[in-house]
Amino acid sequence: MNGAVSTAAAGVPAPADGATTVIGPQEDPPAAELPAETLPILYRDDFLVAVHKPSGLLVHRSVLDVHEERFAVQILRDQIGRHVHPVHRLDKGTSGVLLFALDRETAALVSSTFERQAVCKTYLAVVRGHPPAEGVIDHPLTRRFDDAERRPETAADAPAQDAVTRFRRLAATELPYRVDRYPTSRYALVELSPATGRRHQIRRHLKHISHPIIGDATFGKGRHNRLFAQLFGVSRLLLACTRMQLEHPHTGEALDLHAPLAEDFAHVLDALAWRDAAGAA
Repeated sequence: MNGAVSTAAAGVPAPADGATTVIGPQEDPPAAELPAETLPILYRDDFLVAVHKPSGLLVHRSVLDVHEERFAVQILRDQIGRHVHPVHRLDKGTSGVLLFALDRETAALVSSTFERQAVCKTYLAVVRGHPPAEGVIDHPLTRRFDDAERRPETAADAPAQDAVTRFRRLAATELPYRVDRYPTSRYALVELSPATGRRHQIRRHLKHISHPIIGDATFGKGRHNRLFAQLFGVSRLLLACTRMQLEHPHTGEALDLHAPLAEDFAHVLDALAWRDAAGAA
């Protein structure tokens, strides 16, 4: 891999000599004609439904983003015409497999499965630098609380919790762009499997080993995020849950749920010639 990446926008033809294309404002269709937003359904039975959550969508309402009006819970409820119960977390910026229960009993059973760490989740991430070929990040993390949870008065009342993430490097490149003090910048595609489920665990663990995720405005590096926005037109968090494996709470069937990479994520991998590496994960 030579690390070169074209910054030309593929598939966008240049205007003919002397020609000018003017794109004017388009009239919005009547409200009744606007299609309802839907989420791609990956799996559904009488008890569970799994969807492909896009980056930028909250799972449910949060005081941390009070101006947001779109939520996966609401969209899916309207889409299938019944109440849904989220059983795990997926950050707003993360895309991929998101699982819901269709009744409270099933929600309690599946939540218990997550708490027992009996769910295997696989993620793909684009990170800064070249991490080792494989490894285990065993680094306790202080607890981050839900909006409605009671927070301790002092940090001493919230001790760090065990947190373990396994990873392996799938591909790496070196781009001819100076971002920090070096004339080139290194990046890698990493597969991750969290053994525990702490809030923002993968993002915090990758920051801990100095390989933060590209597009992470909280735990990443703004200069690298901006480079990817300039080169690929992508500002999202480049983290996706691509696979989830668990036992069905009622039938005992082994469920193996897969989500394809979102188009914007796949565009980055194509530009870096990493699609085959991701497909072989």
